[in-house]
Amino acid sequence: MITNSDFNFQQNETVTLELPFTEHIEELRQRLFHIIWVILILTCCAFFEVKFLVKILELPVSNVKFFQLSPGEYFVSTVKISFYTGLLFGSPFAIGQLILFLLPGLTKKETKIILPLLLSSLCLFGLGLAFSYYALIPAALNFFLSYSDEVIEPLWSFDQYFEFVLVLFYSTGLAFQIPIIQILLGLLNIVSAKQMITSWRYVILVSTIIGAVLTPSTDPLTQVLLSSAILLLYFSGVGILLLIKN
Repeated sequence: MITNSDFNFQQNETVTLELPFTEHIEELRQRLFHIIWVILILTCCAFFEVKFLVKILELPVSNVKFFQLSPGEYFVSTVKISFYTGLLFGSPFAIGQLILFLLPGLTKKETKIILPLLLSSLCLFGLGLAFSYYALIPAALNFFLSYSDEVIEPLWSFDQYFEFVLVLFYSTGLAFQIPIIQILLGLLNIVSAKQMITSWRYVILVSTIIGAVLTPSTDPLTQVLLSSAILLLYFSGVGILLLIKN
C-alpha cells in the first residue's frame, strides 16, 4: 500500500533525478553564450585592426600587386579575416569552457587523459598554422611566381589569395591533429601501435594523397612538405602511444 508520504517521496526523487540534467543544459547554454560573445568581441577588435592583419597575410609573398574585382570585395574579405581571427583567438577560451563543463563528470583517470589531449590538440593546431605560414604558403607562392616570371605580371585578387591562404591554414591545422587521433584509437584499443607501425607503406601512400588533396595549389613542393609533415606527425603519434601504453 502506497501512502501519501511515499508518493511525495517518489515525486521528490523524480525531481532530484531530473534537476541535474536541466542544470547541465543551462550550464552548457550559458557557456556557449559566453563563447559566442567572446568570439564576437574578438572579431570586432580584429576588424578595427584589420589593415594590420592584411599586411601580415601579405608578408609571405613579395613583388605582387593585389586588386579587388568589385567595389565591395575587399570589405567582404576584411569581414571574413576578422571573423576567422576572432574564431582562432577565441578557440582557447572555447576549449577552456569545454574543459570546465566536462571536468565535474570525469574520473581522475579520464581527466589525466582527456585534458592533456585537448591542450595538445590546441597546441598542434597552432603549430600547424605556423608551419603553414612560414613553410607551405611561401613555398607555394614562390613556386607560382618563379614559374610565371618574365612572362606574366603577378596581379592577384586579394579575396582569392585570402581563400588560398585560409584553406592552407585550416587544412594544415587539421592535418596536425593526426597524433591526437592515433592516441585516441590506441587508448580505445581500436588500433594498436604495432599495427600502425606495420602499416607504414600504406601510410606513405595515404600521406601523399592527403598532401595532394589538402593543398589548394598544384605545385609538388607544397605537397611534398605537407606529406612529409604528416609522416613525421604519424610516427610521432606512434611513439607517444608506445610510451603511454608501456
